[in-house]
Amino acid sequence: METPDWQQGGFGLYIHWPFCEAKCPYCDFNSHISAKIDQSAWLRAYLSEIERVGAELPGRTLGSVFFGGGTPSLMDPSSVAAIIETVRRVWPVSNDLEVTLEANPSSVEAGRFAGYRDAGVNRVSMGIQALNDADLRRLGRLHSVKEAYAAVDVARNAFERVSFDLIYARQEQSLDDWRAELAQALDFAADHLSLYQLTIEPGTAFGARHAKGGLRGLPGEDLSADMYDLTQDLCGAAGLPAYEISNHAADFGQSRHNLVYWRAGDYAGVGPGAHGRITLEGRRFATETHLQPQKWLDAVSIAGTGESLRAEVSKREQAEEYLMMSLRLAEGSDMARFSVLNGDPIAREKIRELVGLGLVEQNGTRLIATASGRPVLNGVLRALLA
Repeated sequence: METPDWQQGGFGLYIHWPFCEAKCPYCDFNSHISAKIDQSAWLRAYLSEIERVGAELPGRTLGSVFFGGGTPSLMDPSSVAAIIETVRRVWPVSNDLEVTLEANPSSVEAGRFAGYRDAGVNRVSMGIQALNDADLRRLGRLHSVKEAYAAVDVARNAFERVSFDLIYARQEQSLDDWRAELAQALDFAADHLSLYQLTIEPGTAFGARHAKGGLRGLPGEDLSADMYDLTQDLCGAAGLPAYEISNHAADFGQSRHNLVYWRAGDYAGVGPGAHGRITLEGRRFATETHLQPQKWLDAVSIAGTGESLRAEVSKREQAEEYLMMSLRLAEGSDMARFSVLNGDPIAREKIRELVGLGLVEQNGTRLIATASGRPVLNGVLRALLA
């Protein structure tokens, strides 16, 4: 039998916890502030959804579980333990199952982290975002630099693998500022860093402020590009090269869960606003869940599902998604896989032109964006898919 395409990317489970202590002004994720959270009701809903999805996708080997948000480190460790126990009962899991939990430094306590570790979490991803107290306040973060350092120390003692996020191209930030901050981060980085350029998204507090001319001092395109190039150089020299445009890791430190996305594997999404891609009887579907936490909770309890949308993804759309995601990776895209999904290969003259411009290179059947091509990847993709 032909191997289903999704198996080339693996199978993961995403669990969305929608609550935060405060809404950051740059954040466009599905996060909400709530004075009171009935953790037992939420646990019942998560377990019900995992059982439902497991019955639909039985027998698959699960390679990763990712608790995202929101701020999952606000979940009771006992709830996390119950979820992981149910996941392990519902699916066979890989011998090296990766279980990641996102955390904010302000919510870190050594006791809670020990509880998550005992529950089965083996990787933590921390939203530090800046190593400058003034910028942390600008970004709406509730922690200080001192608390960030302390949180990383706690995490290192509790978990096998530790990652943290930083945002650059912030207001009034110079290239030398970023050089110093990134060097500082690399001094205490573990095996993974996610480094994102500040993006002003519509519908956020920053988006509204920017529209009114209120976000002054943002770096221009040239300075932002210089910051990106500096990031590649410093991280590469420190042994954390970019395996994806914004993600850097030491050997074997890559996020296996995110690789499921970038390699176009299957992933189930559980929780308010969680998206999924699942393959059933050779047909691939995009799934969505109710965005509003209470609506999702009520739907699970009354209708038996939090899913709000299921739409079939055509082979052509699958091919385009695969190319858009996989070209972000240092390993690039398998053109043989693309051709099978698409029904036709990309025209050779398109690839030759981009190779001539130094934006992509070919290695056997793989097409790889070069160091010059990655910063302009949207343009490269437009040219390939036109």
